[in-house]
Amino acid sequence: MNPSSPCEGQSPEGDPPDDWFHLSTMSLGTQGSDGSQDDPEEPEERGRLKSKLVSAWNNVKYVERECFRRAFATLLWLTYRRGFPQLDGSSLTTDSGWGCMLRSGQMLLAQGLLLHLLPPGWTWLSANHVSKDDMEVQESRSLGPEVTKKGRRKSIESFLESRTEVTHRRVVSWFGDHPIAPFGLHQLVEQGTSSGKKAGDWYGPSIVAHILRKAVDAASAEVSNLTVYVAQDCTVYIDDVVRLCERPLSEGSTGPSPAWKSVIILVPVRLGGEVLNTTYIKCVKNLLRLECCIGIIGGKPKHSLFFVGYQDEQLLCLDPHYSQSTVDITQDNFPLKSFHCKCPRKISFSRMDPSCTIGFYAKSQKEFELLCSAVSTALSSSTEKYPIFTIAEGQGQDGGQEDESDAPPNSITHILTKDKARLRRTNNSNSMDEFVLL
Repeated sequence: MNPSSPCEGQSPEGDPPDDWFHLSTMSLGTQGSDGSQDDPEEPEERGRLKSKLVSAWNNVKYVERECFRRAFATLLWLTYRRGFPQLDGSSLTTDSGWGCMLRSGQMLLAQGLLLHLLPPGWTWLSANHVSKDDMEVQESRSLGPEVTKKGRRKSIESFLESRTEVTHRRVVSWFGDHPIAPFGLHQLVEQGTSSGKKAGDWYGPSIVAHILRKAVDAASAEVSNLTVYVAQDCTVYIDDVVRLCERPLSEGSTGPSPAWKSVIILVPVRLGGEVLNTTYIKCVKNLLRLECCIGIIGGKPKHSLFFVGYQDEQLLCLDPHYSQSTVDITQDNFPLKSFHCKCPRKISFSRMDPSCTIGFYAKSQKEFELLCSAVSTALSSSTEKYPIFTIAEGQGQDGGQEDESDAPPNSITHILTKDKARLRRTNNSNSMDEFVLL
């Protein structure tokens, strides 16, 4: 499958999604505080005030819209590729038509790694922006001993930006389509063999969660202070997470407690039977709003997507179903443009496949405790009798590290008959071809 690029020929307009920020409305009355009509001699002054307020309002919307666009463009976009080295055990040199769930899983893991390795609030700078800063720094250096404080500040900023860009490029290279890339397609396919999967098979969200866990375990040289926990039967067991994250103190060291590994928590869930149970939509929205949530891998049946947010009743997503030429990540300064997308796509909640995996990230033990509290609160917002998943004290049978099949988790879900009938009557127009009006 090779649809047109979601980044070409599109220019989103309008307001950003309401889950990224909140704006309160402001109204201007036509009466005084005592209920009397406004002084007829003041309409010109009121008009100027209203104009100023409207201008300020538009400026706020513009700034926040740009913040959303920059944040979205920072996400790594990992899609079908063609022309890469053959996958072991096959003659395949492309994953078009079968690798979309692996690509969605890569994007979920990539978001966790960006949060793990880069400063809070970091966003990817375009080449033009970086070049402009570099030019300003070079100009300030030409002033010699008379360099200004502004120039020194720019020099420091440029140095920090160059360091974060090196880290950003290294993370991108980890997902390259080359056998040496620790989280590339070749490694993920190899990790899937223990679960009975091979190149060319279709992978479900539960299988991919365990493949990502094994890939991170195998890449301890690159990410030694990160671990992945996969929930069992829709339950996150706190003691199991603590056991994975606590690192024994090295010999001779002293301290009040063991060191702590950062953790990515993956929760395979089933949000209905054949179709999505609409009573879970509010809960999914609340989970996506959490700072600790790094996204959801799911999509439509046999059509995986990476969900990163929502706007009204539409999920915002990155779509891996765009075939691109392989980028040689072994070369210095390989191009980064094809690994980022500026324009989100959307899909109605009603078209979301009920089988998915939700991801969370906690950098420290304190963040994990906050995560447990925030997620539990979000889960309680569901009106459904059975929650999407639970966070519980204690331990699971095997620490959540067993391999899984593509069968859905053993959760109990209640599907409302009226919802099933209504969803089946939903218009099947290809809303995935629509772009988000930001």
